[in-house]
Amino acid sequence: MKPKKYVVSLSGGKDSTAMLLRLLEEQRPVDLIIFCDTGLEFPQMYEHLNRLEAYIGRPIIRLKAEHDFEYYFYDYTPKRKNPALSKYRGMSWAGPRNRWCTGILKTRVIDAYLRDLKEQYEIMEYVGIAADETQRIKTACYPLVEWGMSEKDCLDYCYARGFDWGGLYRIFSRVSCWCCPLQSLEELRKLYRYFPDLWRQLEEWDESTWRTFIKNYSVRQLAARFVFEAKWQAAGGNIRSKAFHAALRKELSRLGSEVTLCRTSKQKMLSKEQLKRLINRRLPQSG
Repeated sequence: MKPKKYVVSLSGGKDSTAMLLRLLEEQRPVDLIIFCDTGLEFPQMYEHLNRLEAYIGRPIIRLKAEHDFEYYFYDYTPKRKNPALSKYRGMSWAGPRNRWCTGILKTRVIDAYLRDLKEQYEIMEYVGIAADETQRIKTACYPLVEWGMSEKDCLDYCYARGFDWGGLYRIFSRVSCWCCPLQSLEELRKLYRYFPDLWRQLEEWDESTWRTFIKNYSVRQLAARFVFEAKWQAAGGNIRSKAFHAALRKELSRLGSEVTLCRTSKQKMLSKEQLKRLINRRLPQSG
């Protein structure tokens, strides 16, 4: 009979962080803590992981895929099921039916690491799925469900212990890979507004690949949309109205290939303190 090895699968977000903290506070068995680094986390997330590691006094094992995101994005070219795509190089942007980045940069890496461990141990994997997300449960240990901790409970639990991710959860409803094309338009709008340096990187990738970033929009077109939205709202208009969408189509058509550099091009990345001041000024206060 193999000995048991208790492994915490840590994404770094509010749920898995709360799970890890409470497991340790309750002195539940924790042998290894693993974090799979896609290289696409917000800078504040990496700061959070360093603070968390110092706080718990335990090492967090950083796993990474053999190659980085840009290699797969630009160079890795699998055999295409669709012959029409055979002329293109690289994986380009992920889509709803092909979330290659999650599979290659995260899931496969974690599975391979655990598979090696299973040769010697019976693995008990702790996964941070909250009690209000039970539809995501598969086969693992789910302490948050056991404790009845919702997503809000997890965030409050972390805030109470001094973890705030540099204000990320005051901006975004979820915190994961910042460049994900599957995030909502609202989340992309916030990325454009608060993280100009990251948006410029998004533009650079988008302009050098073959797949459209999201349906009907390149990254530059999204930036143009967000600028147009701001002007429309400043004039008292509703950006959810039919009139707005009709005007937006005309505006994007007018800009065409002449969409200029978005306003972020001359901005600098906000410092941590500037970000906090901006959050406090523009977003509603919690509680």
